[in-house]
Amino acid sequence: MADFSHYNAEGRSQMVDVSPKAITARSARARGFVRMSPATVKMISANLLPKGNVFEASRLAGIMAAKATSSLIPLCHPLMLNYVDVQMVIDEEAGGVQIDSEIKTEGKTGAEMEALTAVTVAALTVYDMCKAVDKEMSIEDVRLLEKKGGKSDYLRHA
Repeated sequence: MADFSHYNAEGRSQMVDVSPKAITARSARARGFVRMSPATVKMISANLLPKGNVFEASRLAGIMAAKATSSLIPLCHPLMLNYVDVQMVIDEEAGGVQIDSEIKTEGKTGAEMEALTAVTVAALTVYDMCKAVDKEMSIEDVRLLEKKGGKSDYLRHA
């Protein structure tokens, strides 16, 4: 385990020491999907859900979650985020709501966890906002789409 920086000499988890790293521009994008019934999709489209505007509540929840990622994920470094965007779009053909996030920062460690956290909490909020009318929803396929900055870049090819 000595080669993996997330463990100390005794094999215990530790926060990675990023102090020797250079500050660089970093960004990440993530995506997820909330599958639901066609009736629920129509209610979202018409803004007819009892709890209010699903997209606005979920977008704000995702932004807030990105900012709080280091409080939610053990050993995750707190980042000063320069930009957080969470977007949702109804995909009637797929039967639900697609959620995308984008994070931008300048720092010594990446923004992947923030992008994934934003999508996940936005999806949980969609679920919460719709659960009174749809008990069969599922949160699916949360994944990193792109990461830029640091040692390596990543772009998902499907």
